[in-house]
Amino acid sequence: MSDNVFVSQHPLAHHKLTLLRRKETEPKKFRELISELATMLVYEATLDLATTPVAIETPLTATRGVQMAEKIGLVPILRAGLGMVEGAWRLLPQAEVWHLGLYRDERTLQPVAYYNKLPVAPTVELCLVLDPMLATGGSAIAAVDVLKKWGVSRIKFIGLLAAPEGVHALHTVHPDVAIHVAGIDERLTTASDSFPAGYIWPGLGDAGDRQFGTA
Repeated sequence: MSDNVFVSQHPLAHHKLTLLRRKETEPKKFRELISELATMLVYEATLDLATTPVAIETPLTATRGVQMAEKIGLVPILRAGLGMVEGAWRLLPQAEVWHLGLYRDERTLQPVAYYNKLPVAPTVELCLVLDPMLATGGSAIAAVDVLKKWGVSRIKFIGLLAAPEGVHALHTVHPDVAIHVAGIDERLTTASDSFPAGYIWPGLGDAGDRQFGTA
C-alpha cells in the first residue's frame, strides 16, 4: 500500500468495525457505531492540521497556546456519508458541511451525480470526504474531481472500510489525497459471486441501507 493510505491500528476501531459487520446489528446501533468510528478516524486524519500561536489567560496567569489555522469542510457523499457527519462534528464543531449527491449505477458501477450545492468559490482550505465504503472508488474519485474543480487543493478521504480495488483506483487518479480507513478487505464481489458485483467482500453489506433500515 502507498504511504498515503492509513489503516487505523486502534483496537477500538477494529472492535467497532467487527460489530458493524455483524448482520444482527440493528440500524440504531449501526448508526451509533458509524458515528463513533468516524470520530476516531477524523482524529487520526487531522493530526497534521496547521495551527497558529495565540496568547491566552488561564485562571492563574498569562500563557501561550495554539488555535486552528485552517477552515475545514466536511463533504459527506449522500446518502451513506451522512452517518459520519455527527462523529466528525464532535471534534470539528466549527466545520462547514457541503453535501454531494452521488449514486452508483448498479449496471455500470459508475457514479452518477444528482446533487451539488457547493458555493461559487471555496470557503475552506481542507475538505474531508466522508463515505463509509470505498468499493470501486468511482464515487470518491468523482467527489474529489468536483472539489478540485471548486478550487480546494487539500483533500482527504475518510471511510470505514475499503476494497483494494477502490484504494488503488482513488490513489491512481488522485495520489495526493490521503485515504484513512478502519480496514481494507479482501476484494470486490464479481458476477461469479452469489451477490451483486461491486460489493466489498467480506464487507458489511450496504452501509446506506443498513443505516436507514432500507435493506
